[in-house]
Amino acid sequence: MSLPATDKLLLNSEPESAGIARQFVRQYVENHVPHANADHLDACVLVTSELVTNSIRYGTEPGDLVRLVLGADGTRTRIEVHDPVRRRPCRRPESARRARGRGLLVLDALCPDRWGVSDRPMGKAVWAEVVAT
Repeated sequence: MSLPATDKLLLNSEPESAGIARQFVRQYVENHVPHANADHLDACVLVTSELVTNSIRYGTEPGDLVRLVLGADGTRTRIEVHDPVRRRPCRRPESARRARGRGLLVLDALCPDRWGVSDRPMGKAVWAEVVAT
């Protein structure tokens, strides 16, 4: 799917990259989705954080790069994260005992039926669309 106003960012496969990605998406939404409310902005930032963190944690090795691709129109903001590993994310059962493993539950809550995984020539892209409210 192609959306106008597309932007890309390459990130190192290190935990600090999630913070850089959050700042990037915040600026992107503020500049390209001027009528977005605070809930839309917060959802885009959280979805980006989850996708980038999961990509770095499970889809890269030290020295790899992750690519963040953003797109927006008047109805939605699309967030894609590309990494070099074909292994697809899998849901874990909810558990109060684990401190992590809730990323796909967050996507289900914020982007119901509007996220997925696509194969790429050298890995995969996990994408989600946050609907403008």
